[in-house]
Amino acid sequence: MTIPALALHGGCGAPAPEALGVADWEALHRDLAAALHAGHAVLRRGGPALDAVEAAVVVLEDSPHFNAGHGAALCEDGRHELDASIMNGADLAAGAVCTVRRTRNPVRLARAVMERSGCVLLAGDAADAFAQRIGLDSVPNRHFTTPRRVQALAQLKALAQRGGIGRASEAERHGTVGAAALDAEGHLAAATSTGGYNNKPVGRVGDSPIIGAGTYARDGVCAISCTGMGEVFVRHVVAHELAARMRHGGATLEAASRALMEEELAGEDVGMGWVALDASGQVVAPFNTLGMARGWVDAEGRGWIGVHREMSCLGRL
Repeated sequence: MTIPALALHGGCGAPAPEALGVADWEALHRDLAAALHAGHAVLRRGGPALDAVEAAVVVLEDSPHFNAGHGAALCEDGRHELDASIMNGADLAAGAVCTVRRTRNPVRLARAVMERSGCVLLAGDAADAFAQRIGLDSVPNRHFTTPRRVQALAQLKALAQRGGIGRASEAERHGTVGAAALDAEGHLAAATSTGGYNNKPVGRVGDSPIIGAGTYARDGVCAISCTGMGEVFVRHVVAHELAARMRHGGATLEAASRALMEEELAGEDVGMGWVALDASGQVVAPFNTLGMARGWVDAEGRGWIGVHREMSCLGRL
């Protein structure tokens, strides 16, 4: 039997330490820990990696502190369009949705697309209609809105009018959530969910719902969920590139991850990060920004979470 493993992230667009008050930071850490507990509970009772990543991401989607589901970024028209994907490393089955506006948990819908639609990707109104048809929770678009996102949209519009959009912080621009898991049977899975970036054009789709760009899992190799400027991840097919460097090039997870971020993608000059784990449960969580909300469970069953460079131990989960 394999020792199960889980890693998750809440996006590389982390606020500066001084940007949030103590209560907000405590709440963010609680939700990050709750997501880790939810995913690891599935693995601890012998459940599949696919269930674990879905459970972890649902908690992050329901939290107002991350850019996915409730708390997602706003498009330039003041509405939300949400993207998500999920992939099963055992058989390469995958499902994804993009530009959905009414489905409470896009990651649940992505899994339903994988298992019940005969498709890999459904978009917009058709995806929301499918969600309603199969009984997933639908909510008004305003359900996803938080005061912080309204403020961020106003700030970015003001910066754009002054020609200073390039000075916007990673936290103002974008964020994503995701998870990767290895279960006791040795199967891998990954899932990603996002609201995109603040003030994005209506209809824009990034890497999160694109299999091989923002999400990828293959048994015996790795599972990965990415965060950052999606256009870069799509052009470089980053998630699959990591797996290919391992599968065909013989690189370790750590070496493949380092080469991607520090060499191939270094010239892009954008914020990025990911969580990934290999078939032995080894975890990497690199990022090149001020911070990336993240967490994982180590080989001794201890949970770890952090946002900036330091990590905190939650003890045995």
